[in-house]
Amino acid sequence: MALHPPEPQWLAQMRVILPPVLAAASAVLVDRLCTQSGFLPPGFARPWRRFLGFLALAFFFWIALYGNLASLGTNTPPLDLTRLTAPRLFYVHFLMLGTTLVWFLAGYAAVAPPASRPVPLPEPAPLPAPLPAPDSLALPPDPAEPADETWPDGLPPKPPPLPVSPAPRPPFLRVLAAQLGLLAPNVPREIGIGLLVGVGSWFAVLLAALLLALLLYLFGAEGAAPKEPPELVLWIAALPLGVRVLASLSAGVVEETFFRGFLQPRIGLWLSTAFFVLGHLAYGQPLLLVGIAILSLIYGTLVRWRQTIWPAIAAHALFDGVQLLVVIPTTLKLIGKG
Repeated sequence: MALHPPEPQWLAQMRVILPPVLAAASAVLVDRLCTQSGFLPPGFARPWRRFLGFLALAFFFWIALYGNLASLGTNTPPLDLTRLTAPRLFYVHFLMLGTTLVWFLAGYAAVAPPASRPVPLPEPAPLPAPLPAPDSLALPPDPAEPADETWPDGLPPKPPPLPVSPAPRPPFLRVLAAQLGLLAPNVPREIGIGLLVGVGSWFAVLLAALLLALLLYLFGAEGAAPKEPPELVLWIAALPLGVRVLASLSAGVVEETFFRGFLQPRIGLWLSTAFFVLGHLAYGQPLLLVGIAILSLIYGTLVRWRQTIWPAIAAHALFDGVQLLVVIPTTLKLIGKG
């Protein structure tokens, strides 16, 4: 049996150092892009709040996105399925929720709203000059009336400005919902649109898979195509029905809220798609990431069109549900692995 040469020490060190460095750089990039796009929260005017948001993002990027890079090019799988349990399946989703909540709490919670400006009063029209009275009708000055020097310009003094009152602070949950794209005039209609797009996305991914297989065949690289589904997908497909349904709903709600509701408006469609693809490196099959990128672009375009994430949530949950409940179990039975 041939022995693999030992890995150089510098490469082993790079596998340890590179993920946190990339995570910190990505968190800085998100902060800069938020500033450029005008989405930097008002609470980040305080340095400690801004640093807290940076730490939350950097930690998530390190654990959930770049942590899988340490296994690339080695025989070690990204996930040890022997230690993976059903509750740990939702670990990354909990990280997404926690990261989002910490970032928005640091940026928007207990932040004083800007004071409302007083409405300036209109300038009073100048009074007409009094007509000169004849000497015979001239009356002595009334001591009760103010002297002429009180109003040197012939106008009464301006009233004091109205007191400045702070604008009412909106509830934090409503601010969070608005910032994440969860507000919509008709949520059921948006979910219906998302279900239709979810069905159509299946055909888009299938067409992309056929085109990719054709390209691999034309270039003589058909051996690079995966022969079996990823082990992680097979492991999830073997879970009880209720867990698979919950996993599909959790993926639709949590992943779309984080990548399309939180990241996309602040860093753009293409960069949020890149982060979405990095989050699926645990599948261990790089060619499958092409389909994941296509799905992310579909969901991101849908959010841009509808200006809410509800259609993307519905499309994502439907796609994962059909995959885990119908397509993969049926395929495994046909090939004798079900």
